[in-house]
Amino acid sequence: MRSSTATKASRSVIRTVNPSNGKVVARYREASSREVEAVIQKAERAWLEWRETEFSERAKFMRRAAEILRANAGAYAELMATEMGKPLPQGKAEAEKCAWACEYYAENAERFLADEAVATDASKSYVAYRPLGTVLAIMPWNFPFWQVFRFAAPALMAGNAAVLKHASNVFGCALEIEKIFREAGFPEGLFGTLLVGSGRVKEIIRHPAIKAVTLTGSTPAGKAVAAQAGAVVKKTVLELGGSDPYVVLEDADLGLAVETCVNSRLINGGQSCIAAKRFIVVKPIIGEFTERYVETMRAKKMGDPFEPGVDLGPQAREDLRDQLHRQVKRSLAKGAMLLLGGEIPKGPGAFYPPTVLAGVRKGMPAYDEELFGPVAAIIEAKDEEDAIRIANDSSFGLGAAVFTKDVERGERIARDRLEAGSCFVNALVRSDPRLPFGGIKESGYGRELAIFGIREFVNVKTVWVK
Repeated sequence: MRSSTATKASRSVIRTVNPSNGKVVARYREASSREVEAVIQKAERAWLEWRETEFSERAKFMRRAAEILRANAGAYAELMATEMGKPLPQGKAEAEKCAWACEYYAENAERFLADEAVATDASKSYVAYRPLGTVLAIMPWNFPFWQVFRFAAPALMAGNAAVLKHASNVFGCALEIEKIFREAGFPEGLFGTLLVGSGRVKEIIRHPAIKAVTLTGSTPAGKAVAAQAGAVVKKTVLELGGSDPYVVLEDADLGLAVETCVNSRLINGGQSCIAAKRFIVVKPIIGEFTERYVETMRAKKMGDPFEPGVDLGPQAREDLRDQLHRQVKRSLAKGAMLLLGGEIPKGPGAFYPPTVLAGVRKGMPAYDEELFGPVAAIIEAKDEEDAIRIANDSSFGLGAAVFTKDVERGERIARDRLEAGSCFVNALVRSDPRLPFGGIKESGYGRELAIFGIREFVNVKTVWVK
């Protein structure tokens, strides 16, 4: 519930703050345990009927959600810019991508979940895919619409209900998403929003009506949720942090490599799990690559996300900006070289400039940790084998890319050598509704999107008839 005045001491008030200027955008009264219970029970009641609906009926509502997203993309982009600092063109593109996911699952869900006959000694045996119930989604602020829709579109089309615990700084986006599903015609309460802080997650996971949990967030958050869900034996899908390596080989198209690497590092202010973070360049070309990379980063415009031509808005929160700056300073103290940026600008807002570190080595935060912001770490490799070794020398395994004019060489490295859930050749890593998305190692487990995503939260049921 939104509140413009002070509330009772027994209820905490959660504020959303505009990261461009530090001004409070809105205040929300945290939901009580009774209100949380009401949302979950309403989702459970809606699910009992929703699970019996035909795919064609579900698809009708999902296509309507896509229409609403497109019709209001500009307003949604403004909301994202206000709450977490995303430049307007990127926000509009995010709304469009959500619409695409809605249409994709409206078109394909029935085929993805069709019964599959299996020949056995039964007169009839097959695999059926049946919905589980209410899925709890714990979602981050960096792609406040996309992260939700990439889980919700397949989950709802599979016949489940959904309850969203969104990041506290994007509660406005959370309520707007709930409104989209309501206006699209989905049953009342089938998609519900809980305005609660992270400290309330454990009690929600334990609720008997919650049948599964999906989380996109940091690795520590994922470990905590996995432990809490495991204690009550509930299925989880985790999409966690990443420190994506981009390997640049001696025969790469340097113009393409530099432009792609810069764009991947700066998209969404560098606040993306699958943004390029470590640039591993073989020795013969590292000098030219570094020079061109720095100049391209220098040309990018930082500013108010509402202004035209802005490439880089503020970081989502000042505390996150300050944490990033500490990682930069610790890397410099351990011997990294600062080639660009690296200073917090004066004035209001959570801004941090495009920053380039060279001479990065193991033992530095820029090598070992995820840098969730516009900071690039350039790492020298002796040759291809050394570059692959460095790329895989990470606790993360979300995305990776390799640049070479020899496409067969690049494909071999991507397919067989790089340890990540998504490996691209001569392109930046990105999610696509048609392809599975997720990581290995401390980047999580399970998959979203494509046929794999819709089958994560169903009962894969064997039916055997004599």
